[in-house]
Amino acid sequence: MSGKHEHKNIEPEQVQESTTKRRGEGYLLLHDVVYMVAIVTLVFTFVVRMVGVSGPSMTPTLLDGDYVLVQSNFTYKNVEVGDVVVMLVRSYDDQPIVKRVIATEGQTVNIDFWEGKVYVDGVLLDEPYINNYDLNPYQTTKDYALGMEYPLTVPEGKIFVLGDNRDHSADSRYADIGLVDERCILGRVMLIVWPFSEIGRVK
Repeated sequence: MSGKHEHKNIEPEQVQESTTKRRGEGYLLLHDVVYMVAIVTLVFTFVVRMVGVSGPSMTPTLLDGDYVLVQSNFTYKNVEVGDVVVMLVRSYDDQPIVKRVIATEGQTVNIDFWEGKVYVDGVLLDEPYINNYDLNPYQTTKDYALGMEYPLTVPEGKIFVLGDNRDHSADSRYADIGLVDERCILGRVMLIVWPFSEIGRVK
């Protein structure tokens, strides 16, 4: 056996072919990454959004610091009573707020501020989702409801919203928020996605 190693000569054409192949694979990878980023961007713009909850107004349904997946207003068109929605309200410097829809256009809302009860079209709401509250929780609320007359009928294109934590929620009871224009809705809350221990559908 010969102790000499045989060296295989690599032709310049082979080097060029190998380089071209690697460049082609790199371009394909870049194309795939750009394509996926574009899809994710479109999904999170037109289909769903991620929103952080700030404050205690939706306790116990949503807690301060929760992150929720929101169905975008591009696909969420039919607002229904009971939906939890994210909105932009001018009195909050266009910061998103999260509330529950209590009544939609054409429905009549009445609030017993002494008993803390809400009626829609004359029917007392069954609200298992609200936080336990002290006796007469709406007493101080009435002091802020300047310009709000009850019972009130929700006009076309508006909604009446309340927080689930009625003792600590600025909502449609307050004149500076009042009836919210449906065009201010960013979307409907579907899921809690953070913290992981609380992942689940919002009711």
